[in-house]
Amino acid sequence: MDTIFALASAQGKAGVAVIRLSGPDAHRAAAGMTGGALPARGMSLRVLRDADGTRLDDGLVLTFKAPASFTGEDVAELQIHGSTASVNAVMRCLSDTNGLRLAEPGEFTRRALENGKMDLAQVEGLADLIDAETEAQRKQAQTILAGELGNLAERWRRDLIRAASLLEAVIDFADEEVPTDVTPEVRDLISGVMADLRREADGVQIAERIRTGFEVAIVGLPNAGKSTLLNALAGRDAAITSEYAGTTRDVIEVRMDLAGLPVTLLDTAGLRDTDDHVESLGIALAKKRAETADLRVFLSDDPLSLGVDIQPDDIQVAPKADLRNPEDGGVSGKTGQGIDQLISNISRVLSDRTTSHGIATRERHRIALTRALDALTAAMSVLESGPDLYDIAAEEMRTAIRALEYLVGRIGVEDLLDEIFSSFCLGK
Repeated sequence: MDTIFALASAQGKAGVAVIRLSGPDAHRAAAGMTGGALPARGMSLRVLRDADGTRLDDGLVLTFKAPASFTGEDVAELQIHGSTASVNAVMRCLSDTNGLRLAEPGEFTRRALENGKMDLAQVEGLADLIDAETEAQRKQAQTILAGELGNLAERWRRDLIRAASLLEAVIDFADEEVPTDVTPEVRDLISGVMADLRREADGVQIAERIRTGFEVAIVGLPNAGKSTLLNALAGRDAAITSEYAGTTRDVIEVRMDLAGLPVTLLDTAGLRDTDDHVESLGIALAKKRAETADLRVFLSDDPLSLGVDIQPDDIQVAPKADLRNPEDGGVSGKTGQGIDQLISNISRVLSDRTTSHGIATRERHRIALTRALDALTAAMSVLESGPDLYDIAAEEMRTAIRALEYLVGRIGVEDLLDEIFSSFCLGK
């Protein structure tokens, strides 16, 4: 196994930069730069020098002995001053050291996976944590990174192994009288796992929205103040505003953090009949994006006239409140009237939806859960037919177990690894 190194902290000027090494020569390389032996596990303040003895920097050197490290290998971390010149000097020195090479994107984490320090779901949780922008995303990623999905999968796996072993005991002793009927216990074990699988599979869509973001479309007639409202919500001029109807032709997106949830607001073209070909394309796109959005805000006195289906949670507000009597309510992006209440309403609707999310967060998770659920449904069906079909029921349970092992990356995920780790930075 090669010894790899990379800058683990962000590029650019900083108070401290962290350079990580992992592999069989990590401690030797770090000791060579510091001019003396390092503790197998611990930290020390050292001066770093190149092969000619030229002083590069002074910093804190941390060493971790395998397998008690992030990667499961010998690891060393050099915490030096975070100037670009200092980092480049140390990186050049490491590049010139025999047996060391620059890490590939995600290679540290990949080694942690290969050495059993993390399962695949935890790797995905780490990627989500690095990309987290909101509090809800941080909490969700921490749950996955802590191994909660893997713990669930292991509990389900144990229950199914127990159920399958009971059936196989009956099969093995088919010619003898088994003292008890195992069917009730097997049924209870399978039913419990199936209930959990359904709950997690049903919650994936919302959990994935927390991870990737909700979409909220602002819908209304031309010149209803949609772009002005979007700018007010974003706190900047994200969309062009004009007194002329039909200014917005494309969908304009603004990313926001609402009540800790990631939300993308969509400013869409005004909905009306038009002979303008370009505007009609924008209107068709507006309708499509509005229909697929997680929530619609109808900036209209008559949302039914806009030709977009209204869902139960959708929000309707009167436009241009600054031109109305104050008691009429509504919202105005120009004066800010009603904006706080609108934000509160959007946040409430989306927050209510997140109460149904589970731990599983990705389509890959949902597919594995569904495969396991399908196999267990088949097992329950043949279980009711009696001992003559117990071998089929046991095989269906083994199929479910394999689906759960796929969920945490124990089997059959080699084709996914390159795609997953390509999203990581060099230092991870």
